[in-house]
Amino acid sequence: MKLIVMIPALNEEDSLPIAYADIPKNLHGVNEIETLLINDGSTDKTVQVAKNLGVNHILSFKRNRGLAKVFNLGLKEAIKLGADIVITFDADNQYSGKSVKALIEPILNQSADIVVGARPIQNIKHFSFLKKKLQKLGSRVVDYFSGITIPDVTSGFRAYNREAALRLVVVSDFTYTLETIIEAREKGLAVTSVPIEVNDKVLRKSRLFKGNFQYIKRQTDTIFRIYFMYNLFRVLQKMGKLFFAIASIISVRFMYYFYITPAGQNAGHIQSLILAAILFILGMFMVISSYIADLVHHNRKIAEENLYYLRKNEFKK
Repeated sequence: MKLIVMIPALNEEDSLPIAYADIPKNLHGVNEIETLLINDGSTDKTVQVAKNLGVNHILSFKRNRGLAKVFNLGLKEAIKLGADIVITFDADNQYSGKSVKALIEPILNQSADIVVGARPIQNIKHFSFLKKKLQKLGSRVVDYFSGITIPDVTSGFRAYNREAALRLVVVSDFTYTLETIIEAREKGLAVTSVPIEVNDKVLRKSRLFKGNFQYIKRQTDTIFRIYFMYNLFRVLQKMGKLFFAIASIISVRFMYYFYITPAGQNAGHIQSLILAAILFILGMFMVISSYIADLVHHNRKIAEENLYYLRKNEFKK
């Protein structure tokens, strides 16, 4: 059983030694533990520091590509290196290496494909009151859209078995944390969560967003984009039925005034008929679009299945 700890890094020359030292060197049930640093266009001495520390593998990009792309390419590289389990571990000293054992346990006993480390949000001192509330709200929203209950959906401390690493394809440009949970359900991957420890001293602030407003906007965009990508057929069908229902109610109202009210008193309701016609047309457009979206979705599933088998054959152990 081979475990690869994947460390995304952007200008982490100061924090990397501390985070690296926290990674366990031996774990029960694991034969090999290797580290993989993904250098996301660092302009400092991050790569040299990693070499001096003895990081096993280093994958470098000349310019910053963002966390989502780093995650995609890092998973691919970890699979190529023969990983049975891949852990994502931030270099900012936020997560405690003591929790690695608990994180991989559900994978070792084959009860989960993906394990998310749930931070004790309410006890984290450097999180503001607003951020704690936003974290809780975000988890509930993702729970609603994905059908998977994870108390800390934005946690980047996660473990993936080889099957999950082969199947996941992140399309977001922002972050992978929300997308992988929604995607996991669609691909039949088992996701669970375990409580983890965090370090009191975080060596730098998050670089993903500049403020809470930007955080809410980008996370909301990601949730809706990924949900619609996998569920557009159902969304359009429901919208079409809603338009049909409203159009039917308006049509009945028009018919009432046209046939039941005395002659000469039923004028002036032609607007209802026009609105009903427009809504019927929109409803029909939604229904037709839903079937087109379904065809696109099935083509995507076929493409992803082909990609899965290509990866599996390419990276045979």
